[in-house]
Amino acid sequence: MTKTISGSRGLTIEEPLLFEQGSPEQCGVDLEEPPAVVDRLGGLRRKAPIGLPGLAEPTVVRHYTRLSQKNFGIDSVFYPLGSCTMKHNPRLNEKMARLAGFADVHPFQPESTVQGALALIDLMAHWLKTLTGMPAVAMTPAAGAHGEFCGLMTIRAALEDRGETRTRVLVPESAHGTNPASAAACGFTVDPIPANRRGRVDLAALKSKLGPDVAAFMLTNPNTCGLFEDEILEISEAVHAAGAFFYGDGANYNAIVGRVRVADLGIDAMHINLHKTFSTPHGGGGPGAGPTVLSAALAPFAPLPGVIHDDTGFHLVEHAVGSGRKPCGRIKGYHGQFGVFIRALSYMMSMGADGLRQSASDAVLNANYLLARLSSDLTPSFEGPCMHEALFDDRFLKDSGVSTLDFAKALIDEGFHPMTMYFPLVVHGALLMEPTESESKETLDGFIASVQGLARRAKAGDGELFHNAPEFTPRRRLDETAAARSPVLRWSPAGGNGDKK
Repeated sequence: MTKTISGSRGLTIEEPLLFEQGSPEQCGVDLEEPPAVVDRLGGLRRKAPIGLPGLAEPTVVRHYTRLSQKNFGIDSVFYPLGSCTMKHNPRLNEKMARLAGFADVHPFQPESTVQGALALIDLMAHWLKTLTGMPAVAMTPAAGAHGEFCGLMTIRAALEDRGETRTRVLVPESAHGTNPASAAACGFTVDPIPANRRGRVDLAALKSKLGPDVAAFMLTNPNTCGLFEDEILEISEAVHAAGAFFYGDGANYNAIVGRVRVADLGIDAMHINLHKTFSTPHGGGGPGAGPTVLSAALAPFAPLPGVIHDDTGFHLVEHAVGSGRKPCGRIKGYHGQFGVFIRALSYMMSMGADGLRQSASDAVLNANYLLARLSSDLTPSFEGPCMHEALFDDRFLKDSGVSTLDFAKALIDEGFHPMTMYFPLVVHGALLMEPTESESKETLDGFIASVQGLARRAKAGDGELFHNAPEFTPRRRLDETAAARSPVLRWSPAGGNGDKK
């Protein structure tokens, strides 16, 4: 294609950095000279300009609007990332979160002035306990990994209360990386458990590693291969027989919410990603929330603060003294991710228990539809139906000269965000797809047609198409390895070497 003079291509505008558009000498508004004041900065007054560009409002608005048009987002395209649950976020949730009584609340306000906020946290906790069948929940964890940390902290506190010192935590090889990281952060040694040929935990291997030094076993169910751990009751029995606790990773709770009570599976602690299961968006690093439900054995060790209520209203428990609790500590400032609570509770109350059950069913149905339609062109990693995400591997690309990465990059040119690549690590060249319940059959059919077409082109030897992809994006393939290893985090104007960093 002939290059344009401007570098833009129609409405795909070539967009420089803000720093390259403005100038520190300019200002988008006229400001009066401030009156002289007594310097109370103790010698820390800034001695040089801050270096921010001066920009007019239209320039700023256009800049961020154009950037948003260059990115994939759940509001613009199908987002089939496996193990992420990037579902539609109803705008009703946002409207509720922006109500002045919620948006303007401050954690330092007196209890009497935030009764509505405390009532909302309490109601959110009630929903989570009812859905999971668990007697207690810690509402403060900020996200999934933080919820794992919270659960493992309560387990450690419970073991110490029993006068025991246990040092090992068993984690499946297919687990999310946050599982071993959370265990290590809590001071435990991580011992991996392999999967069997069915893509599930090797029960015999698990039993062989259980012993008096095992504090907990962590399990994601459905697991990261998109499969339900159908031996979970026997797993729970074996773990408890060894005196250990059973931790459930709730990252994939979206597949079973309203259909399975985790308490009935023998789980002692499980974090729930509100930003995955209950619609709150979490792209771009946030927001998130990871309330952690706890069994009766762990409930006394839940971190503070917590909300209780009696005839006089709602109250915050901020201190262990007189509370009858043995908290593992305080893992977050204030009272949890309140804005996410509002969004999630809005979703729960608008869906109802029956609607949440239906959403789980639809998520599983959509994933199995992908699995059934794509199995003739791609290679499923395991036999049988899946849960809410379908897992394929790169065997269908054998001898084509096309890699998993090439295939995913070509999908970008088709107008779809790529599926999750190379995860879980136990599957070579993994392609993990999660359609969620939010997508229509028409959307899935369009995605299927593109994936099938690309697979057939790869098998036909059209490698050049894949090696050059993506061709239609504002930027082509970047050196992601170099960017990760040597990130340039600060821009500076052209210096002596003429570089812009």
